[in-house]
Amino acid sequence: MAGTPDPKKPFLSDVKTLRERARKHLERGAVTSTYVGDVNNTIEILQSVLATEIVCTLRYQMHTIAAQGISSDSVKEEFAQHARDEWGHAVEVAGRINQLGGKPNFNPEGILLRSASEYGKQDLNLVEMIKENLVAERIAVDHYRELIRYFGNDDPATRRMIEGILRVEEEHANDMHDLLVAHEGRPMLKE
Repeated sequence: MAGTPDPKKPFLSDVKTLRERARKHLERGAVTSTYVGDVNNTIEILQSVLATEIVCTLRYQMHTIAAQGISSDSVKEEFAQHARDEWGHAVEVAGRINQLGGKPNFNPEGILLRSASEYGKQDLNLVEMIKENLVAERIAVDHYRELIRYFGNDDPATRRMIEGILRVEEEHANDMHDLLVAHEGRPMLKE
């Protein structure tokens, strides 16, 4: 029958109850009683994501400056854009940590330990830099896919944020792959 609520999908139609619940526990900010995730675990996971994005920002920025060679200008521009994107991700993740009642950890001490990605080696040539960045993007892609499955419907806001970041990381991986093909002269992917 049209208009009959589905008992399997409860809907809060009592606005009075909704308003009363919203007035309780104001100290929790955006974390209301309907949040079903583990807030502390989510914050801890996001601290790792924040560290990963900071490490990627620093690596891309270092490669932007260190890249040399006759064909390095366009690669430097790509590295610089990726550094900006990664920093944007870091700021977005830090904002989510704050929304959940945590304090984003920007302390340089321990960032590499919290990061899923590595900073990488120094003194690399242009192709080696591209490879290091491709590896880092592939790590991020796999890690963020796992996090999307983990958050599922328990924390849709965090899941959607990670999904948005994942889309950009996949673009970055594709960009690095294209640069690698261009500089090595052979396709890396099977056709």
